[in-house]
Amino acid sequence: MTSNSQCPGEAGESLPLVLAGPILRRVEAKRLVFWLAARAPARVRIALDYGDGRPRVHDLAPGASGCAHLAAAERLHYLLIDLRLEDELPVGRWVGYTLALSDAASESDDWQDWRAWAADLCYPGKSSPGFVFAPQVGSLLHGSCRKPHHDGGDGLVRVDGLLGALIAAGAPDRRGADDEGEARADQASPAWPSVLVMTGDQIYADDVAGPMLVAIHRLLERLGFPPERLAGTEEAGVTDARELYRHPACYYARDTLLPRHKRNYALIEILFGGVEKPVFTSASAHNHLITLAEVLAMYLLVWSPAAWAGIEPAPPPGLDAESRALFEQERGRIEAFVADLPAVRRVLAHLPVAMIFDDHDVTDDWNLSREWEEIAYGHPFSRRVIGNALLAYLVNQGWGNRPEVFDADLLARLGEGFVAPGGAAHEEAIDRLLKFEEWHYTWPTTPPLVVIDTRTQRWHSEYAARRPSGLMDWEALTDLQHTLRGLPAVLLVSPAPIFGVKLIEAIQRVFTWFGHPLMVDAENWMAHPGAAEAILNIFRHRRTPQHFVVLSGDVHYSFVYDVELRGRVRGPDIWQICSSGVRNGFPPRLLAVLDHANRWLYSPRSPLNWFTRRRRMRVIPRKPEGIPHGRRLLNGSGIGLVELDAEGVPWRVRELLADGREVFFSRREEESRWH
Repeated sequence: MTSNSQCPGEAGESLPLVLAGPILRRVEAKRLVFWLAARAPARVRIALDYGDGRPRVHDLAPGASGCAHLAAAERLHYLLIDLRLEDELPVGRWVGYTLALSDAASESDDWQDWRAWAADLCYPGKSSPGFVFAPQVGSLLHGSCRKPHHDGGDGLVRVDGLLGALIAAGAPDRRGADDEGEARADQASPAWPSVLVMTGDQIYADDVAGPMLVAIHRLLERLGFPPERLAGTEEAGVTDARELYRHPACYYARDTLLPRHKRNYALIEILFGGVEKPVFTSASAHNHLITLAEVLAMYLLVWSPAAWAGIEPAPPPGLDAESRALFEQERGRIEAFVADLPAVRRVLAHLPVAMIFDDHDVTDDWNLSREWEEIAYGHPFSRRVIGNALLAYLVNQGWGNRPEVFDADLLARLGEGFVAPGGAAHEEAIDRLLKFEEWHYTWPTTPPLVVIDTRTQRWHSEYAARRPSGLMDWEALTDLQHTLRGLPAVLLVSPAPIFGVKLIEAIQRVFTWFGHPLMVDAENWMAHPGAAEAILNIFRHRRTPQHFVVLSGDVHYSFVYDVELRGRVRGPDIWQICSSGVRNGFPPRLLAVLDHANRWLYSPRSPLNWFTRRRRMRVIPRKPEGIPHGRRLLNGSGIGLVELDAEGVPWRVRELLADGREVFFSRREEESRWH
């Protein structure tokens, strides 16, 4: 499979004009940010309809102000549209938009709008896609962990159904997000969501199904990527991407190509997990993405049905019987995943989407400890794998979160790296991103949405290199405290829960004590004494927000905790709300055992809490309604829906499950008395 298997004309003609998007990234009073991927550089025309009979039309050229352009391959071009508006957007009202493209190389006025390249982008009852500017957050959606070959449905499809129902009911035009009284009066229907927060693992670069990897390679043939020169792969016998794609170990055996550390530490064990982690997760590095082109293609395939046009993955030659059987099992799951993609694309075009990475966006156990970092970044091959995933994250996720922090020089260097992947510019771009410290961001909603980076600014253990690092170092936590200072309320996005399941954290601590933190994914806020104390002190600070809503994912189950700090006359009020996964789950029997044991050992009144960092707080789990046996942990693919009052207090929390169920998290009366 090489990029020369099709002539450029045939490949270009078979590709749709828009490969992915538009994805709505930010909406502010006088600012709109869209992301999209196209097969060619294109001029963009956006017409906004505020409902006042006066359309606002904006024409943008690729590379000009307000329309950044990155050419990743001959037929893959990214456009980030950062539109500054003259008139403020109306609050709480439907704003329709028509997005059209025209060939940048042509002088003709031939425009193709969304009807030509995404005819199903619009909801019934509307004449165009649109959005609602709701700066006062009356409701929001959040989730993490969307693995394409998980057999459990997609939470984003539930979002599509929710938005369709709200439009049918006239919700966007009936009330704004700040009309709390009317919102509460209509107990079944929330306000239009202000934001969709994706709290990590938007892709699984380290756990890829065979049919997905075949689809990636089929797409690469059509996009026209130059072959990437690989570094540190001499022992594996591959020097560039072409040799990798033709190698007998390309499918279901990539772990055999990865290098080993000189002290006989298998790098696969430290970099890609799997081998040391059989207890809680079933991570697989057999099809781990390696090249930059592979990661970029996967983003297209997980966000849009357009990239799948003409692709029907067939088993590659040379598979043994076991791998072929696995391929056939995964193929059915990938087909179901692809069938859901029109709904997913529609959702992403109608809601502002905030994103942040977690480990699987790059690789399992990413930066878990100082030892992990020394080994992984010390070898040129593993360093390239990490760097490629981080470059792809920048283009597909980070760019739209906070466009202004990615300066023209960095983007130019990245563009040069796309021209000659594996060359000096590519390596320089990776160098800069590995030192980059601006992945976090704040959106000016009410309450503010504060998204933290818990992956790249870690607090290394002072005692042993193998011990888990703190999720944020002292400087990053100090900056966070300054960001929060004086705010009355905040929506704080931490990919890993700050207040997690205590029994699981205790198990992780035991394995860490025996020197095996990778075996149990020992990444939690309480695993590092310094980081734990610092984050708890932020909550205790006298000028801390009165209301903290902590949104998290990562763990593959969902839960809600009410947290009370001891020793304070009043507050702050803290709600730890975890929704995971969008398309993933936890082993059911194991979760049932852990949930039951945790309730017995670490209930709010348990004396065992005094031997943990919870001795100065009371953590009260909410019960998911309709779940038997007193369970507190909800297992199942879905999306979290949180509704807030005007002060930023969540008055209703639920999980919209992919199987159609709707589960509310409620506090029991006896738990309220304990509180």
